Amino acid sequence: MSVSEFDSLRPPEPAGGKRAKRRRRSGGGARSWLGRGADGGRDMPVVPDAQFTSYYGKPVVKPAPWGEEVAAYLFLGGVAGGSGLLAAGGQLTDRPKLRRNARLSALAAVGLGGVALVKDLGRPERFLNMLRTVKLTSPMSLGSWILSAFSAGAGVAAANEIDRMTGDRLPLGPLRKVLRALEKPAGIEAAVFATPLAAYTAVLLADTATPTWNEARQDLPFVFVSSASLASAGLAMVTTPVAETGPAQRLAVLGVIGDVTASRLMHRRMDPVAAEPLHHGKAGTMLRWSEGLAIAGGIGTLLGGRKRPVAVASGLALLASSVLTRFGIFEAGIESAKNPKYTIEPQRRRLAARRAAGITDDSITTA
Repeated sequence: MSVSEFDSLRPPEPAGGKRAKRRRRSGGGARSWLGRGADGGRDMPVVPDAQFTSYYGKPVVKPAPWGEEVAAYLFLGGVAGGSGLLAAGGQLTDRPKLRRNARLSALAAVGLGGVALVKDLGRPERFLNMLRTVKLTSPMSLGSWILSAFSAGAGVAAANEIDRMTGDRLPLGPLRKVLRALEKPAGIEAAVFATPLAAYTAVLLADTATPTWNEARQDLPFVFVSSASLASAGLAMVTTPVAETGPAQRLAVLGVIGDVTASRLMHRRMDPVAAEPLHHGKAGTMLRWSEGLAIAGGIGTLLGGRKRPVAVASGLALLASSVLTRFGIFEAGIESAKNPKYTIEPQRRRLAARRAAGITDDSITTA
C-alpha cells in the first residue's frame, strides 16, 4: 500500500465503509462490469459481436453522378459502332442499300449519342476540353478521341450518301469531288474505330469503383460488343430489304451467341454478392427480358429472316434487347454503389481468400 502526504487529509476508508458496501451491493469489483451467463458462472462480453454497417448508413463509394443520358449514350455508341462495321461490309460486298442505311444509321446514332453526352456534361466545351490531351491510362480520354475519329469518318461517308439521295443537288461545288475521293477511305476508317467505340464504354464503367461494374471488368467489354452487334444488325434488318441483309443477319446470329454466352460467363465469374443487382429489382427484370428478346430475335432471324415481316420483327426484338442490356447494367451499377454491402462483403471475401492462400505479408492482409 502506497503512502502519501495527503493521506492525513483523507484517511483510507475502513473495510466496512460506504464505498465497500456500494461495491458489494452492485456485484463487486471489476467483475461487475461484465454480465454473467445464464448459469451464473460465465462472464458475458461487454461489446457485442460486430455487425456490418457504415457511417450513418451512407454509401461507402459515391454513386456515379450520371443520369439516363449516359445510359442512352452507351446504347447509341453501340449502334453507331456496329453500323459502321456493317456499312464497310456493304461497301466491300457491293450492297448499296445496306451501305447507305448503315452509314446513315451510324451518323444518326453518333450524333444523338453526342447530344446525350454533352447534355450530361452540362456544357459542350467540356467535351472539347477532353481533346486537349491524350491520356493512355484514361478510358474517358481515349474514348473522346475514338468518338471523334469515328465521327469524322462516318460523317464523310454519310455526307456522300445524302448527296446522292438528293441527286447531287447539294450546293457543294468543288467539295463534291473531295467527298467522293474520301468516301471509301472514310468508310474504312470508321470501321477501324467501330469496335473500340462499341467497347470503350464498358472499360469506362469497369474502371470506376462502382462494385458491380468493377467486378464485371473481365467480361463487360465482350457483353457490350455483342450487344452492339444485336443493335446494329437489328436496325439494318428493319431499314434494309432482305435481299441485302445477309451480312446483318449473320452478324445478328453471332451477336446473340456472343451476348448470351458473355452475359452468363460474366454472372458466373463475378462475386455472388456483387452480382446480386444484376438479378434483382429493376435491373434484373430488364436483363431477363434482354436475354429472352435476344434469343427470340436470333431464332426469328435463323428461321424466317428471308421474309420481310419476320425480319422486321426479329430486328426490333434485337434492338430492344440491346437497349435493355445497356440500361440494365447501368441501373445495376448505380444500385450497387448505394448499398454498402456490395462494397464491403466482396472485399472481406477477397481478403479471406488471400489469407487462406498464405498471403500474409502485404499491406492488404496485415492492415
